Amino acid sequence: MLENAVISSLPKHLKAFIVDQNYENYTAQDHAVWRYVMRQNLHFLANYAHKSYLDGLSKTGISIDKIPSINEMNEILSKIGWAAVAVDGFIPPAAFMEFQKHNVLVIAADIRSIKQIEYTPAPDIIHEAAGHAPIIADPEYAEYLRNFGDIGSKAFSSKKDYELYEAIRHLSILKANPNTPVKKIEKAEAILEKLGNNIGVPSEMTLIRNLHWWTVEYGLIGDLDNPKIYGAGLLSSIGESSGAMKDDVIKIPYTIDAQDYSFDITKPQPQLFVTPDFKYLNEVLEEFANQMALRRGGIEGITKAIESGNTATVEYASGLQVSGTFTEVLTSNGLPAYIKTTGPTILCYQNKMLDGHTKEYHAEGYGSPVGAIKGFLKPTRLLTAPELHSLGIEKGKRASFEFDSGLTVDGDTKKILRKEGKLLLISFTNCTVKLDGVTLFEPDWGTYDMAIGEKIISAFNGPADAEAFGLEYEAPAEKTQHIKYSATAKKMHALYAEVREIREKQINFENLSSILEKTRSLDREEWLLMLEIFELAYKNNNEHELTKKIVFYLNEIRAIRPDLETLINNGFDLITSGK
Repeated sequence: MLENAVISSLPKHLKAFIVDQNYENYTAQDHAVWRYVMRQNLHFLANYAHKSYLDGLSKTGISIDKIPSINEMNEILSKIGWAAVAVDGFIPPAAFMEFQKHNVLVIAADIRSIKQIEYTPAPDIIHEAAGHAPIIADPEYAEYLRNFGDIGSKAFSSKKDYELYEAIRHLSILKANPNTPVKKIEKAEAILEKLGNNIGVPSEMTLIRNLHWWTVEYGLIGDLDNPKIYGAGLLSSIGESSGAMKDDVIKIPYTIDAQDYSFDITKPQPQLFVTPDFKYLNEVLEEFANQMALRRGGIEGITKAIESGNTATVEYASGLQVSGTFTEVLTSNGLPAYIKTTGPTILCYQNKMLDGHTKEYHAEGYGSPVGAIKGFLKPTRLLTAPELHSLGIEKGKRASFEFDSGLTVDGDTKKILRKEGKLLLISFTNCTVKLDGVTLFEPDWGTYDMAIGEKIISAFNGPADAEAFGLEYEAPAEKTQHIKYSATAKKMHALYAEVREIREKQINFENLSSILEKTRSLDREEWLLMLEIFELAYKNNNEHELTKKIVFYLNEIRAIRPDLETLINNGFDLITSGK
């Protein structure tokens, strides 16, 4: 895969999700599906999509006639500071958000089958490339996406969130394969419904994913009575883009209340939210971020870190960051007095690990007070050297002091660490730490590195310095099911390829009649290839008899398969209108 500067700068742990596009695996029928959907969407969206979408198609290298190459897209996306990578279907929400944070669009490289041409329950290249990519050419919207990714990647998830994600991914994989037995799908739907009904109190990730769904995926913009489409789920779906404009789909002014509306990825949406402009999206996002542990910290933030059961970071008022698996918080008068991690932990400042404070050094966990040292009105992080000396805190000397919480420290001062004038850490040897008569640290445990900060100002998902922590993600074990084509299907794909060559090279029009008869002999319900043949015959003035025959055949299909009538009619309308 051709890399641009944005992809090269991605953190290592995200690269586990990147797969090869394998462009050569797309069939000629796949390209025909892409072409049909794109032409139909553009025909409709010319009047209903936000202007940034239509402008962005050319800016992001999206072709109407064939599936785009991600390498070609990257050559163009690099000019606007973005990139695209191929992934296998749904990836975990935190990883998805983090890609966005780094200005990278993740593209599910598979394409929907002809049987799901109007709507697919799984992400595919039509949804990702044709839906998401064009709109990011708008700088204001692109900044919203990046900001959303930055904030969303720090949202706390629960264990149930991940179970729900895996159930959604599993169901989407089953539904995307038209050959999956119905009973298998019904079983997966029942599991998903059960999980959804027992999710408990929604996590930060659940709530922010709701906001993402109702904006990035299914958002409307402008006037409430006459909105335009900007959400990728609508921009990439023939059925839903037209359905979204109907009166039976409720239109609601977009506010932070959208966080409380859950969604079902496998069904059309019963309501949609309308933002007045892209700037307002960021205002709501900021409102949401202000209620997250990321910006509130405190006992609530520490508790969320513990409940997540995952690697998390808490940040002291001094700027010191502790990254690890949090397991306990001791309180005093309702305020955090002492925090503990279990297992490998690192200490950081401004998202960079402090020298020596590695996972190996803090291999068995970390514990430290939260609060102010008793006897000073000013914050502990701002104490001067003389003020520390008054407590006996001086390198090489014995110190004994108490925190406002009642926690006591008694030990030999080994090292005092400051950054940008702020006190971050004081290290002691031969140290004893106690709170309410309980010993929290004993002298024979080694060096005691005491964090400084009178309160916790932030708590968020993941380590502050992912590379130093050695964060690793595993790609989902269950892979997208690639359709195994029969010999008949492969013959049909070859006919699609012949028609495509005729259209592109404008040669061998005399072969269209024989291709039509071969198509009929292989599958009497094959409608899309017949439309492609009809288009070429219709535009060739010498093919009137052939067009009449195709119309007759397609009328037969419509009579047998009423579910295909709209697709066939829309195809006819587009061709005969000369578009």
